[in-house]
Amino acid sequence: MIMMTYISILIILISNIMMFLSIILSKKTFSDREKNSPFECGFDPKSSARIPFSLHFFLITVIFLIFDVEIALIFPIIKLFKMTNFFIWSKISFFFIIILLMGLYHEWNQNMLNWTN
Repeated sequence: MIMMTYISILIILISNIMMFLSIILSKKTFSDREKNSPFECGFDPKSSARIPFSLHFFLITVIFLIFDVEIALIFPIIKLFKMTNFFIWSKISFFFIIILLMGLYHEWNQNMLNWTN
């Protein structure tokens, strides 16, 4: 038990020494601050967070997420085809596709797919 404690302390000590040396020996300068800053959607993280954001861009992102998730829902339907008969599989698939088409029609009807707005 004492040997495990000594080994744990040695491992912690060596890792702390290595981290400290890497901080001291690194060649980071103040100009590297821009490289290390996060970059999300073209926004500058050092400017004001209250700049106008395109709502249309947000809606297109939500549409993409919805149709991206539907791919994950299609895979179990494919597996279901092997377990059940064709009639049950076709009813479930038809119902699923109808829901997706109704959502697409609603988005098209609300002009969410039109970039000219």
